[in-house]
Amino acid sequence: MLDLRKLRVLRELSRLGTVGAAAQALHLTPQAVSQQIATLGKELGVQLTEPAGRRLRLTAAARIVLRHTDAVFEQVEQMQAELAAHQSGECGQVAVAGFSTTLSALILPAVVRLKQQRPMLRTVLAEADPPESFAMLHRGETDVVISADTVRSPGGEGARFHRVPLCEDPFDVALPDGHRLADKPGLRLADLADETWIFATTGMCHDIGVAACTAAGFIPQESHAIGDWDATLSAVQVGLGVALVPRLASPAPRSGVTIRAFTSLPPCRQVFAAVREGSQESPEIAAVLGVLREVATETVRQEHPEAGDAAA
Repeated sequence: MLDLRKLRVLRELSRLGTVGAAAQALHLTPQAVSQQIATLGKELGVQLTEPAGRRLRLTAAARIVLRHTDAVFEQVEQMQAELAAHQSGECGQVAVAGFSTTLSALILPAVVRLKQQRPMLRTVLAEADPPESFAMLHRGETDVVISADTVRSPGGEGARFHRVPLCEDPFDVALPDGHRLADKPGLRLADLADETWIFATTGMCHDIGVAACTAAGFIPQESHAIGDWDATLSAVQVGLGVALVPRLASPAPRSGVTIRAFTSLPPCRQVFAAVREGSQESPEIAAVLGVLREVATETVRQEHPEAGDAAA
């Protein structure tokens, strides 16, 4: 194995021209410089210097070694720079998994910001709902999970996961234009007890919607199960029922559909990030979590349009 210190001595001798000058630059004795170069020559099986009067002259073999030495030290410096960037969270790779509505609303804006702030930090994205997303986290297939409080979500509890709160995501109600409650002041979820409901097929939105209706004092009449927000609003538009829509979903405005915010106690889910316990100290994961918190804070501070705007 080559000793980088001996290669540095040889490079300094080449740069400065004399053993004395190289010794002074390296804070060594001239004897130590000569000894290290002689030892390096023995290790390589070549003669690196030859007498030239009272001085030492580098041989052709030494020139070959020096040519490669420059490349070696360049690689070492690059490695040190990358390690320093890794230690500060400036580079590396972080895998993030989240449910569908968080991809556009939180994760992708965070990725864009990370690319601007930390261009050497790479993110790998996956759409996944709990409990599968938490199984991926446990298996090491992802590093960060974006989830929300439901019966399906471990919620970061226990020793395996560390939880980082991100934001609240309230639900509004989508009504067909002309609905009897479209202009009702003081709209409450209980006012919709007799409605026909369109819920998501499975998962968090379904669970939270049913739980919210139950807490409001009624069992919702689940007549339709649709897993796509655009299709859900289409079903509302043609009068098949009403639907709860999370604000993070931000569906495109649609004629024939009115979005109403509840005036008090709207159904709401707590959105959070979860990582394997201890990994939150990793610089690159901490960087991703930090940007996710920034984006989530800005998102909830945005003004949400009231009734009549399907982008709410």
